Amino acid sequence: MAPTTHSLRPLSCWKPIFRHTRLQKTATRSLTTQITQIKPKRTFEESRAIAPKRRSNFKILGPPPALKFKEPIKDVTAAQIAILDPTNARSNLFSKTNPEAAHVGDILLVRLKTGDPFAGVCINIRRRGIDTGILLRNELTRIGVEMWFKIYSPNVEGIEVVQRKEKRARRARLTYMRKPKHDMGSVQNIVLAYQRSRGALRGNGGAGTLGKDELKGGKRKIKGKGKK
Repeated sequence: MAPTTHSLRPLSCWKPIFRHTRLQKTATRSLTTQITQIKPKRTFEESRAIAPKRRSNFKILGPPPALKFKEPIKDVTAAQIAILDPTNARSNLFSKTNPEAAHVGDILLVRLKTGDPFAGVCINIRRRGIDTGILLRNELTRIGVEMWFKIYSPNVEGIEVVQRKEKRARRARLTYMRKPKHDMGSVQNIVLAYQRSRGALRGNGGAGTLGKDELKGGKRKIKGKGKK
């Protein structure tokens, strides 16, 4: 009897057939390319003209009107500064264009409506529109104290330049003055001399430099002498 042959072909014979069909698909896919043209966007008037006219009671509105203000944030900031600083004195005091403006290194005196005045060396000037602030450093009871003040704050009654630095500082922030080597210490004597000179110019004979507590103490001493 003749040997029987299996009707199924081995798997190794099917591999080239599958490979040929796969290459044929990629070739046909690369040949058939679709060219898509990007159409320009139509304007509102063109789309309105092309659209079919329908009878409806709804009105088609156009685009909203453009804003009149070019930079609304700057306009709002200028309006608020005009309310908080009508004389424009504080803006000129810290303006970069003003040659007599206050700079870092100057000794400033800030008078407050609620609280005692504070004087110190200006270490930093942060210009942020309405939030413009200055950082003053002084020594109280042999301890370094730093305080931020907003120049446009309603609580600030006035800012005065007590003493200007001889040479303009080359840095925008004098943070090195926090070190003991460069610390200026207390500026109370300089402020008292400035207040006495102002009192002498006004004709008060230096009485303007005294505080309320000192004046009250003087009155009590005078009353005590009269009773004796």
